[in-house]
Amino acid sequence: MPNTKSAQKELRKGKKLNAYNKKIKDNFKSLVKKSRKAIESGDKSAQELVLKAHKALDKATQKGVIKKNTRDRKKSRLHHYLNKTAKKA
Repeated sequence: MPNTKSAQKELRKGKKLNAYNKKIKDNFKSLVKKSRKAIESGDKSAQELVLKAHKALDKATQKGVIKKNTRDRKKSRLHHYLNKTAKKA
C-alpha cells in the first residue's frame, strides 16, 4: 500500500500504462499468430497479414512498448518463415 500521495498517483499511472501496453502487445501478438497460421495453411492472404503484423510491430516500437531490436527480430523471423514456406510450395 502506497504511503504518500505521489506514490498513490504513481500506482494509478502504472496501472493505466500497463493496460495501454498490454493492449498494444496483444494486438501485435495476435496478428503475428494469425499470419503464421495463414502461412502454414497456405492461405493467399498470408502476405497481407504479415504486412499488418509488421505495421503493428512498428507502431509498438514507436510508442515505446517494445525495443527496436525486438521489432526487427520478430519481423525478420516472420518474413523468413513466409519465404521458407513459399519456396516449398
